[in-house]
Amino acid sequence: MVEGPDGHSPTWKFAQCFGDKGDTEDITEADIISTVEFDHTGNYLATGDKGGRVVLFERNENKKGCEYKFHTEFQSHEPEFDYLKSLEIEEKINKIKWCRRTNAAHFLLSTNDKTIKLWKIYEKSLKVVAENNLSDNTGRPPHPFSINSLRLPRMTVHDKIIAASPKKIYANAHAYHINSISVNSDAETFISADDLRINLWNLGISDQSFNIVDIKPANMEELTEVITAAEFHPTSCNYFVYSSSKGTIKLADMRESALCDAHAKMFEEEEDPRDRSFFSEIISSISDVRFSLDGRYIVSRDYLTVKIWDVAMERAPIKTINIHEYLRPRLCDTYDNDSIFDKFEVVLSGDGKSVMTGSYNNNFMIYPNATDPEAEETEVVLQADKSAFKAKRVGVAAPIGRGARNGTASPNLRGSSPSGHGMTGGLNPVRRENDDTDFNKKILHMSWHPNEDSIAIAATNNLFVFSTL
Repeated sequence: MVEGPDGHSPTWKFAQCFGDKGDTEDITEADIISTVEFDHTGNYLATGDKGGRVVLFERNENKKGCEYKFHTEFQSHEPEFDYLKSLEIEEKINKIKWCRRTNAAHFLLSTNDKTIKLWKIYEKSLKVVAENNLSDNTGRPPHPFSINSLRLPRMTVHDKIIAASPKKIYANAHAYHINSISVNSDAETFISADDLRINLWNLGISDQSFNIVDIKPANMEELTEVITAAEFHPTSCNYFVYSSSKGTIKLADMRESALCDAHAKMFEEEEDPRDRSFFSEIISSISDVRFSLDGRYIVSRDYLTVKIWDVAMERAPIKTINIHEYLRPRLCDTYDNDSIFDKFEVVLSGDGKSVMTGSYNNNFMIYPNATDPEAEETEVVLQADKSAFKAKRVGVAAPIGRGARNGTASPNLRGSSPSGHGMTGGLNPVRRENDDTDFNKKILHMSWHPNEDSIAIAATNNLFVFSTL
């Protein structure tokens, strides 16, 4: 880890970028990245886009630091049409989750709104016939009287390619759009969640699932909330959490009953009635919820805040971090342009100490030691856009309130060449509380390397990698 100017905080540096780095006007809808996910080792990285494609990257061991190279690409989903409901089903990849590797092949789950697929990615040898009786060394058929012996055709390895094949297709189990999938720590089951139900699957059985959460009311007019995200506990295979549009997080135990409608714990922070407004219900909707890798903490993201919860304490989060607070007086504007409905993800570092989430103007923020309630609140503001190729900048932590909240001293990362070599740093203030917010440039999807301080950021059709290495 590279130390910052204070001798303690890591210095984040731009490492590389995949994509054409063009302006948003030149980007086709199908090329926009819709999910990013490191595997459990961090040696592989997967992205899915709105065109239904999955692209895999492999760690480049020949390079120092954190750098990846293209591994393979395949079409995971195609556009479909539900004739019974007269509904178009987009090919957009909503989520990708890696399965733990047990042999030479990789397995991962990918899903669009309706169908989940289990893909096997493996190395395949292409073989060709090296010799036979039908042609000589020049490729011409030999004279029949010149053949003295029978030569059986012999196959030789011509080349090796990376192949992807669908091993299972889990379909027809969700009436509403799938928003989450999560692989269990038992490596045998996974869950999938839509607006009203969560289903439990066995990886080896594609035609049967068990409904373990169902919040659909008998009368749909009585519907007051929907499920927004769900995730398994990282080590205890019987626990999972799911969040709702009401701002609640429920921890369920599959050992208690087959249907987990009765939660074991509920994490909710009551809103002060004096602060209620027309937008309260919208901004309280949780867009993402995650466990820390040790299972001790739960982190959630709504439109304006990140909340960190201790699993042992339900009554209140141990910390609430305000995100783009400058938009609070402008909620009418965000409602008019639909930005208030943006679903930002939140991720934790592998050691469970730091938290990362996104904002507008292609900015994203890292909060070191966020899960330590006693630690000083600091913030690193970085930017993932084409300006990363114009200057060599780094980002370090600044105390919240002294710089990150008043727009005067927050560090802004301006990257370097894709090689990531020879970068030197300086601080560049980020103007965050102004009228120049570009709501079309937003960081929604990201992933944190499980074993080191390296992160992958999706910015429209570009994949950025940042690291402290």
